[in-house]
Amino acid sequence: MMRRMAGLGPNEALIGRAGSRSALDTPALIVDLDALERNIAAMAAAARAAGVALRPHAKTHKSVRIAGMQVAAGALGICCATLGEAEAMVDGGLPGVHITSPVVTPPKVARLMALHRRAERGLSVVVDHPENLAALDRAAGAAGRPLAVLVDFSAGHGRTGCADEAELVRLARAAIAAEGLEFRGIQSYSGNLQHIARRAERRARTLAELERLGGMLRRLRDSGIAVPIVSGAGTGTFDLDPEARILTELQVGSYIFMDVDYLRALKDGRNAAPFETALFVATSVVSVNAPGYVTCDAGLKCFATDGPAPEPAAGAPPGSRYEFFGDEHGKLILPPGAPRPPLGAILECVTPHCDPTVNLHDVYHLVRGDTLVDIWPVDARGKR
Repeated sequence: MMRRMAGLGPNEALIGRAGSRSALDTPALIVDLDALERNIAAMAAAARAAGVALRPHAKTHKSVRIAGMQVAAGALGICCATLGEAEAMVDGGLPGVHITSPVVTPPKVARLMALHRRAERGLSVVVDHPENLAALDRAAGAAGRPLAVLVDFSAGHGRTGCADEAELVRLARAAIAAEGLEFRGIQSYSGNLQHIARRAERRARTLAELERLGGMLRRLRDSGIAVPIVSGAGTGTFDLDPEARILTELQVGSYIFMDVDYLRALKDGRNAAPFETALFVATSVVSVNAPGYVTCDAGLKCFATDGPAPEPAAGAPPGSRYEFFGDEHGKLILPPGAPRPPLGAILECVTPHCDPTVNLHDVYHLVRGDTLVDIWPVDARGKR
């Protein structure tokens, strides 16, 4: 049994009380533990059925405990977008931690080597440039412990990664030749495809990108370069990528929580989304004086703003809309004739974009049904 953290916030006294979900001090980040467990199990089952491994992305939840649940369900490791997230996961005892973005600056390389020394259960990082590869080679050589690397390919996104096949091959050969490094394979993440609204278009573009990657991998292997790991994918393409039989592992992340954008995208072509909403922000009505709407206590500092608006999920009249109303406030716009929620009423909203929303909160409030059952820290909040 894991010990609770000290200083759980104003809702600590509510843990275990029946009905405590509707009595939370707000704003509060809520995780429906039953839905979370079902989502983790559903993705693990989908990966097993497709014959691919899971290395889920901790950038979504930033939680050692949730990562542990994913590993317990069969994940072989955990992905991290930042070195700070990787430090939290390694120090939390998670296996197979992989950093999906290049670690480049001298201070970061020094931190990476320190982390590598204490990562007893495995650590790897991507590279996409020969200068960075050479720097990591020198640092790992000085440390006397080979560092595992995956060569990053841009996959049409252009954010990081080798731009073309020639660069990919050159960097893979350089990684193999490096004395301080161990070449493990290729990373290819098509982040630009994950939120395409129409499933048919998302599938066509995903398979086209993987066909291109597959040709590169065949040429690498034909030239004698073994590529044991091919890592990529995401929640939006979790069931499409395995069709190509190119990837060996999936870097899925948002499936554990879901959000407004992913729920819309993954519902297309289905009767329902394949994963449940497990993440909500609870907010209270703090002003009822204006006609047509009430003001709530969750604004820009509680929700990510790079996606659609939050969507009311509970406690609001059907047809209500939520809009941002400043740093600390939101506006619940009521449909004509709807009853006005009273002062102090609590409603819950589905988050617009789960990853950056989580990063705005210190703790998760874990609920089962109407009861707050625990409070967990967001371990890697703000970790760079």
